[in-house]
Amino acid sequence: MIATRYLPFVGRLMIGLPFAMSGLGKLAAYGATTAMISAVGLPIPPLAFAVAVAVELGGGVLLMAGCQARYVAIALAVFSLATAVSFHSNFADQNQMIHFLKNVMMAGGLLQIAAFGAGALSLDNRRSDGELGSSRAVSA
Repeated sequence: MIATRYLPFVGRLMIGLPFAMSGLGKLAAYGATTAMISAVGLPIPPLAFAVAVAVELGGGVLLMAGCQARYVAIALAVFSLATAVSFHSNFADQNQMIHFLKNVMMAGGLLQIAAFGAGALSLDNRRSDGELGSSRAVSA
């Protein structure tokens, strides 16, 4: 069915855009972000800030474009789980539990991308088309 051709692209947009927006938001709020990182006890808050911005902004953009999508999805899934454990593990607070579960759900969606690839409308697929000529190959 032709509609399923577009579903992986829409899914990558729906997962990648919030990551990219979060990374941009962190760029605009260096002080608040590093203070939050310090508050949870993570070492070297400026370095953690730089890593978070690079992973969220860079990973979000790469995921939306479908560039190295499997590797990016794994990195974002690990980041999501680490964020859940580090920042949202106070289950006495209902809001934090919801954020924890949201991060776990995002990791699940990202692992689906890691397992099945970026789909037809992606830079990954264009790269493989160029290598394979005009034929389309399905990788296992």
